[in-house]
Amino acid sequence: MTVKRLHNVLGIGGFEPTFKAELAIRYDIPKLPTGPERAQFLAQRAADIEVVVTSGGPGADAETIAALPNLKAIVNNGAGVDAIDLAAAERHGVGVSNTPDVLSDTVADTALGLILMTLRRFGAADRYVRAGRWAVDGPFPYARDVSGLQVGILGLGRIGSAIATRLLGFDCAIAYHNRHRIDGSPFRYAESAVELAESVDVLVVATTGDRSARHLVDRAVLEALGPEGYLINIARGSVVDQDTLVELLVGGGLAGAGLDVFADEPNVPAELFALDNVVLLPHVGSATARTRKAMALLTIRNLESYLNTGELVTPVLRPAMQPRE
Repeated sequence: MTVKRLHNVLGIGGFEPTFKAELAIRYDIPKLPTGPERAQFLAQRAADIEVVVTSGGPGADAETIAALPNLKAIVNNGAGVDAIDLAAAERHGVGVSNTPDVLSDTVADTALGLILMTLRRFGAADRYVRAGRWAVDGPFPYARDVSGLQVGILGLGRIGSAIATRLLGFDCAIAYHNRHRIDGSPFRYAESAVELAESVDVLVVATTGDRSARHLVDRAVLEALGPEGYLINIARGSVVDQDTLVELLVGGGLAGAGLDVFADEPNVPAELFALDNVVLLPHVGSATARTRKAMALLTIRNLESYLNTGELVTPVLRPAMQPRE
């Protein structure tokens, strides 16, 4: 396969390893420098760039979008687009794509694993055995059943629906909250995140991580979940008020939490390390070889489709047909 140099495409940030490898065997694209070299690069090359390719942070903020006067599309390797200023992109007529569907099952599996590990305390039980405590301290303390629980899903989209399907196998009663009720859904609808939290045993955060969802799970929601309730987050750390979450977990205001995402990754609040009722994962929701390759190939399809036709395969925002503002 011949590697083609793309002068009108710009890479921003560090690329996920599988995506980096798949892209490199096809295309050679310039990367946006950091530090003092950034301004020099933009002064010389900004007008050439029509497409930005990104893979997580730092993404494309309003300043970057404005600095690229001929930018038409942002191609994102990931389902979440929280690192992209969608309002700025829409204002300038810039299309945005992501990688939906291909990671839904894998992330849903992660959510189910977090629920089981958190409520049944499997991770803590493993540490109990490894520390030699079983023989010294006796049987491990009882945990909480998952079967038959009331589970609330905040964000019943592709991933949330896949989580709900898995939980039906555990005879869980499912409720959800979205911005809008889903016609035909078999699950109970809650009018607000607070109403959802106060009516369930487990609250699973599966909403989008864009700026509009920041701290959607705030103190009111967490306190409504209460000292017998569990929080599971496989969405984005920004969706949850992390300071309040830590406070309640340390003080007994929540029964436990399973977290794959955090507000300032890779930094995790040190207060959580000593809590055996909290499961901590390093943002591995979609981290399987098959899923990451599928994501990479879909990202490349979006890039190639835009370059060849001006259309994105999986648009979050469609490119404007008229010139940019």
